[in-house]
Amino acid sequence: MNYWLMKSEPDEASIEDLQRAGTLPWTGVRNYQARNFMRDDMRIGDGVLFYHSSCAEPGIAGLAEVCSAPYPDATQFDPASPYFDPKSKPEAPRWVHVDVRWRETTRLLSLKAMREAPELAGMGVLQRGSRLSITPVTPAEWQAVLTRLHQA
Repeated sequence: MNYWLMKSEPDEASIEDLQRAGTLPWTGVRNYQARNFMRDDMRIGDGVLFYHSSCAEPGIAGLAEVCSAPYPDATQFDPASPYFDPKSKPEAPRWVHVDVRWRETTRLLSLKAMREAPELAGMGVLQRGSRLSITPVTPAEWQAVLTRLHQA
């Protein structure tokens, strides 16, 4: 089993949106490294830290899990989509996504609180210049985050 931190802007898809829907496709990823994580490394059942980004208080807002194999992201073919890629063709899609399933909405573990936790210092989201929307999380980091999320 692998673990991931997946960023979403809450006005586009929040943990509450995922909770209401149950399952959502993780569309719109247009970074090759993040795409490769989905395409090559994600497996059904992998754990996801659902991270709210580009908002007043960024941080981990809940838990999800990967619930599909990767498949072509249809937004790449839609000229009306902000994620349209004119160089991508249906017979040779550039971009894939996975579906994620809601597991739990938690109290927010803020970016500030994450930075203050020595056991989380190695997390990709905390590294200078890291802008990836999907980063791997180690089992130790996963457990440390769960412990912090479930503290009274």
